[in-house]
Amino acid sequence: IVAINKFPTDTNKEIQVLKEELENKGINVELADVWKDGGNGAIELAKKVKKLCESETKLEFCYDEGDELEIKIEKVCKKIYGAENIIYSEESLKEIEQLRENKLDKLKICIAKTQYSFSDNPKILDTNEKFDIHIKSIEIKNGANFIVVKTGKIFSMPGLPKIPAAEKIDIDENNEIIGIF
Repeated sequence: IVAINKFPTDTNKEIQVLKEELENKGINVELADVWKDGGNGAIELAKKVKKLCESETKLEFCYDEGDELEIKIEKVCKKIYGAENIIYSEESLKEIEQLRENKLDKLKICIAKTQYSFSDNPKILDTNEKFDIHIKSIEIKNGANFIVVKTGKIFSMPGLPKIPAAEKIDIDENNEIIGIF
């Protein structure tokens, strides 16, 4: 399913064109208006996802689990995003080698890239032209059992500690908030 993340600057025509294109390709689509309505803006999306999860579907990857890490990256970048070439930074090549040395290179991958384009360049909105994807760094998310492949100028969200700071926040006997850093 594709969730169309609606923003105030999106026009109804833009959303309709996107929905029609996806539906014409047989892709499930749902509008998510979480920017405006928070969690309530994703209730219909959640219902559709739940229904899809309950159906007899099989998750298929575009790579084989046993593929080398670079092959997995290449298959996703070329088959999913339509990239012509994959260009690795020196840093990412060193990180791949470290993963290989520690026998962590066979995990599934997640590619972190701009949401604005199939390329890693947010200014390239139309990817009809040939483009390359630039791999900047590779991170292991061992607890989640996957590797994050970062492209372009991307930031990832930090994980939470075992005990989030929110658990130490409270209100004392004088109705004062305590435990905030």
